[in-house]
Amino acid sequence: MTGRVVLGVSGASGAALALSAARHLAGAGIGIDLVISGAAERTLATECGAAALGDLTALADVVHDINDIGASIASGSYPVAGMIMAPCSMRSLAAIATGLDDNLMIRAASVQLKERRKLILLTREAPLTLAHLRNMVAVTEMGAIVLPPVPAFYLKPESLDQVVDQIAARAVDLLRIAPPVANGWTG
Repeated sequence: MTGRVVLGVSGASGAALALSAARHLAGAGIGIDLVISGAAERTLATECGAAALGDLTALADVVHDINDIGASIASGSYPVAGMIMAPCSMRSLAAIATGLDDNLMIRAASVQLKERRKLILLTREAPLTLAHLRNMVAVTEMGAIVLPPVPAFYLKPESLDQVVDQIAARAVDLLRIAPPVANGWTG
């Protein structure tokens, strides 16, 4: 195993991004500490089917209750390489931007920032309000990487699954803890 990563899943649309990110992480031998919001559980079922939550949790090494603010990932002494939040709702973004550590997922994100670890946020909303944009600036200034799930059209994807897998692979690659898995531009 090349390390551990926290995978946070909020309730924004784009639940397939979480499944794909988990598959890429597990495939690279990276341990997964998973934390999922209640809204994310509903979105997973709605967008990916009844089995999606089970599929996602099966890929994780540890599944944390979002209300367990005393879990290992709430501490900077817990050794992880970083965190991906896929997808990241605007509510979660706002909580991170303002330091509102009101649940384990947001606390884990704050820990990444305070420990100067990678925090990759696959923010999911369109169009964006000024509040959304300001929150994106705030978390970027704190050290997070905002990665909206925008398709790489130049790769000429043939399916939505290819689009999702490319975006999730890019998020995993941004952690820089395993060999790259995303398809790159070849010129």
